[in-house]
Amino acid sequence: MIDYQPLYETLTAAKADAWVGCLPEQLLKAFDKTRHGTLPQWLSLIASLPAITPSIRLLDVDTLQIGRSDDLSDALKNQLESQLRFLQPWRKGPYQLFGLHIDTEWRSDWKWNRLKNHIAPLEHRLVLDVGCGNGYHCWRMLGAGAKMVVGIDPLVLNVMQFHAIRRLYGDAPVYVLPMGLEDLPAGLNVFDTVFSMGVLYHRRSPIDHLLELKQCLKSGGELVLETLIIDGGLGEALVPEGRYANMRNVWFIPSCETLMVWMKRCGFVNIRLIDVTVTKVEEQRSTNWMTFNSLKDFLDPKNPAFTIEGLPAPKRAILIANAT
Repeated sequence: MIDYQPLYETLTAAKADAWVGCLPEQLLKAFDKTRHGTLPQWLSLIASLPAITPSIRLLDVDTLQIGRSDDLSDALKNQLESQLRFLQPWRKGPYQLFGLHIDTEWRSDWKWNRLKNHIAPLEHRLVLDVGCGNGYHCWRMLGAGAKMVVGIDPLVLNVMQFHAIRRLYGDAPVYVLPMGLEDLPAGLNVFDTVFSMGVLYHRRSPIDHLLELKQCLKSGGELVLETLIIDGGLGEALVPEGRYANMRNVWFIPSCETLMVWMKRCGFVNIRLIDVTVTKVEEQRSTNWMTFNSLKDFLDPKNPAFTIEGLPAPKRAILIANAT
C-alpha cells in the first residue's frame, strides 16, 4: 500500500492538524477488507503488478505515459493488460502504460485543455481535487508543477485504479483518498487551489458544497469549478423530476448567471466564466475499457439537443473564483 507519511507531514506543515489527527483512522476504515467484497482481490492484484522502473514518465501530455512498450516482455504486457482489465470500467483518462493504451470513457484531457491556460500557475501549490475519479487530473496537476495533489473520491474502484497507476509510476506527491468532501474537517483553509469538476450537480445542496469548498481554501486561494449548466438567466435552474441523461442523482443544474450568484453569496470573489461547452459524444463514449452505455445512448436519437428524458442535453461550464 501507499506510504502516507509524506502526506501527513505536508498537511501538518500546512497546519491541517485537525485532518491529520483523524485521517489515519479514516483510511483504516475505508480500506477495511470486510466492508468491500472485492477489495482483497483488488489489493492483491495491485501488489502483483510488474515491479519495474519505467523508462519514461510523461504527465504534461494528453495521454499520460508511464513506461514504453519495450520496458516489458510480451508475457508481462499480457499479464498487465489482464490485471488492469479486472479493474474495469475505466472512466477517466486516457493512459498509455508500458505500451498499453487505456481508452477511457471520458477524454478527460479535453476538459484539462479547456482550463489549463486560465488557472493560476500550480507551481509549488498544495492542491485538492474533489471527486477526482481515478486521479487522471491529479496527475496533470502534478505535471503542471503542484507541490502535492490530494484527490478525494468515495468510489473505492476509482481509488484502486489510482493505486494501480501509482504503483506503475512509482512514488510521487499525489494521493487519491477514498472519501467525500463531507469527510474533511470543517475550516481546513489549507489548499492553494481546489478543483471541483463534475460534482456540484450531484449534491442535494449546491450551496453547502460551495461553502465546503471555500472552507478548504486558504484566503485568496483559487476555486476551479466545472459543472453542468443550462441556458437561461438569473434565478433559473433545472431540477429534474427523475433521471437526467439516465443519471439518478442529479439535483440542480443552474444557468451560469445563477451559479455565479450562488458563488458570490458563498463569499467567493473575482468570479469569472472561462468556458461553456456542449458535451459531445466523442468526449464521453463507450470503449473497450468501458463497455457500458454512454452519452450517445442517453440522448434523444431524433434530436441530440435533448436527453432521452426530453431535457436539454449536457452542457458544461468552467468558472474560476477566489476565496476571501
